[in-house]
Amino acid sequence: MQFMSEVTRLHYPVDDTTLDNGLRVITNPDPLAPGVAVNLWYRVGSADEAPGATGFAHLFEHLMFAGSANVASGEHLATIQAVGGSANATTSFDRTNYFETVGPQALELALWLEADRMGSLDVGEQNLRTQRDVVKEEKRQRYDNVPYGDQLELLLQLNFPGGHPYAHPAIGSMADLDAATLDDVQAFYRTWYQPGAAVLTLSGALSVDQGHELAGRYFGDLPGAGVPANKPAPALPPHAGTPEVVVSRDVPRPMVHLCWRTPPLTHPDRLAVEVLLSLISDGQSSRLHRQLIRENELAEALGADDFGLARGSSFGVISVRAREGVDLAQITDTVVETLDDIITDGPRPEELARAKAGFEREWLAALAPIDERANQLSYYATLFDDPQRINHELAEIEQLEVPDIARAAARWFNPEARATLRYEIDGGN
Repeated sequence: MQFMSEVTRLHYPVDDTTLDNGLRVITNPDPLAPGVAVNLWYRVGSADEAPGATGFAHLFEHLMFAGSANVASGEHLATIQAVGGSANATTSFDRTNYFETVGPQALELALWLEADRMGSLDVGEQNLRTQRDVVKEEKRQRYDNVPYGDQLELLLQLNFPGGHPYAHPAIGSMADLDAATLDDVQAFYRTWYQPGAAVLTLSGALSVDQGHELAGRYFGDLPGAGVPANKPAPALPPHAGTPEVVVSRDVPRPMVHLCWRTPPLTHPDRLAVEVLLSLISDGQSSRLHRQLIRENELAEALGADDFGLARGSSFGVISVRAREGVDLAQITDTVVETLDDIITDGPRPEELARAKAGFEREWLAALAPIDERANQLSYYATLFDDPQRINHELAEIEQLEVPDIARAAARWFNPEARATLRYEIDGGN
């Protein structure tokens, strides 16, 4: 059965310009959209933090809502909500993202708010203390007091050596945050929160000319300064042997994470890696779902993903939560056998076609809302220096063939070069 008869070609209009102060402005006019998405990516994430100063990037995700020259603490979000809009922020390894979606009549308000905190954030002692406490509470709720809450930290430590930019999660160290001085935090803001380190994307009910004019009006007078290069990260070799970490926790079921070092975002093999992980794990017809859940009833849940890191190396992980009484070794053996088969024979053509069809469906659904489209445009502009990838990435996926997936599997998912994180219940299965 053929799931995709031809390459799906997208034609989103994308204008790309840069203000004199270094702010990159991406405009995606969509006259049928009910509003406008404002998306601002700063080219700084947890990978850019200095040793002993982890958690700064995520801390600023909170500080940016704590007030600026003309906006009181907490009023940024309240002001956007008062005009029927929404706003939020996220932090990751390679970027920090702030975003609003508003009606066309509130676009200038959203831009003014973003420009005000870019140029005059209130980074004072009181705000630092308050937001530091907020981050601590977030860590307690999301990491310390939930099952498997330390899995990200353990996976990063397993896949990256100590001191590597990716060796710690974005939440950072609470001890580092406690030790942070006001001067430290202000220096981080001055370094990274400036036009030359940012991409502003506007998607929705506006024209290209409006995008240029409004970006210049609200951001053009902010001073530009030299922006440091992002901290480099070396390309790491495959895992030597099969290192394993076993932890005992109060968790509902035993769980295993099988990890491989994979190529960074801009590597030619990236899409083949993503398709490989999708075709073996996504949907009830995938090999692992069929073998582990439907037929042999070894697992109650599984997933596979690549972390999509931009510098040097990323890593991919296959995660499986076992059924009660199942030995994790059985699950590991099944995953290894599946990868060996893919390396030797490649995926079946129908498996590859199904994975491509899934990517197309998810891609088109994701890009329909202007907020997600704006986010993707910022992503491609910031990490690929190519916002036009939004129009041709799906075509590149469609061009992948069975030998491409087999080669990617052999290069990046050698079962004898994996690392394993095992969760066991109170010391045993």
